[in-house]
Amino acid sequence: MKKIVLGLSLLALCACSAKTDTKFVDKALNYCSAQTNRTLVELRGNSVIDYSMMPRNILKDSTKWSCRKATKEEWTSGFWSGVLWYDYEFTRDPKIKYEAEQFTNSLAFLSHTPAYDHDLGFLVFTSYGNGYRLTGNVAYKKIILNMADTLATLFNPKVGTILSWPREVKAKGWPHNTIIDNMINLEMLFWAAKHGGGKRLYDIAVSHADHTMKYQFKPDYSCYHVALYDASSGKFIKGITHQGYNDRSMWARGQGWAIYGFTMCYRETGDKKYLDFAQKVTDAYLKRLPEDAIPYWDFDAPDIPHAPRDASAGAIVASGLLELSTYLPTYKSFEYKAYAIRMLRSLSSLAYQSGNHNPAFLLHSTGHWPNKSEIDASIIYADYYYIEALLRLKKLNEGHKLFKVIEVVTSK
Repeated sequence: MKKIVLGLSLLALCACSAKTDTKFVDKALNYCSAQTNRTLVELRGNSVIDYSMMPRNILKDSTKWSCRKATKEEWTSGFWSGVLWYDYEFTRDPKIKYEAEQFTNSLAFLSHTPAYDHDLGFLVFTSYGNGYRLTGNVAYKKIILNMADTLATLFNPKVGTILSWPREVKAKGWPHNTIIDNMINLEMLFWAAKHGGGKRLYDIAVSHADHTMKYQFKPDYSCYHVALYDASSGKFIKGITHQGYNDRSMWARGQGWAIYGFTMCYRETGDKKYLDFAQKVTDAYLKRLPEDAIPYWDFDAPDIPHAPRDASAGAIVASGLLELSTYLPTYKSFEYKAYAIRMLRSLSSLAYQSGNHNPAFLLHSTGHWPNKSEIDASIIYADYYYIEALLRLKKLNEGHKLFKVIEVVTSK
């Protein structure tokens, strides 16, 4: 009898929590939809939209998007298309679908362009990947497969990882460099391997993840932004930073890429070592968060608590944590989901939402602090991971209630 009462109490508590979360999430998603339409109006201006120009940022002293031409060098070019696809997923508005298609199609040139660097997943899987998931357009699938093959050309089998920045081999004298951001681009390789691209792509992704896990982390499970390897022997040379405070610090967004990336690797492989490692890098991040759960740009920045925050890192981690929570036992699952909700509630507050100030979703992201670039700005990839996290929470809550009903019936 006690089991039944406890189960029913848990069910009621979770149902109540899910209802609260659903209202909060729907409100936030409706806000994102309104801001998306504001951006489209701004991009249209008095004429027509130039679909090759992608929103990149709104700097602190501005109220309008700074747009960049979609090129192989502009790594953020796919995120705006991705935002539109996510908004379409929520609203099912055919006008938003049309705009998503037009912006996505402007990236088609990438399918016949040699690899500039590792960012092809950021460019293509956010745009064509989401487009294919929601429409089944076979032309999108072909482009994704082509881009996975292109990304694979940067793989060095002697090292075991993808060369992230070929340009830095000469510019900085880095031999074979691999950055933690590259973990996110492995998702496109895993996907392509399952959709006709062949096992070679899967093996490349696994090799890259394994070497990153082995060499790119410190004893406290904080990551180096960049790992340097000897291109001929494959020997690991050292770990350094590029966008963090220093080589020993914990750069917030880099740690976010690791949390998100190793969680995704577990989903794609089922290998428990990735699940265990994802928890270790997550716990290293969570224990150092400030009260509102949105990190400073670097956890070791010398001017904390006056250092800039990074809402983009908060959004990336919130999205990654929601997925990670689905793979874990009840207590750890609830802990991670609670942290993710706390992050999303902070991001959805007046302190972080752009509101009437500008048409982006979020304020207070930090792009590249050492270069003094995009400091305390609205940045498109922050918006992308924010709306992704909201949609993940919405789906998780809708499925979570059914799971709890089954659990109570089984206990009885």
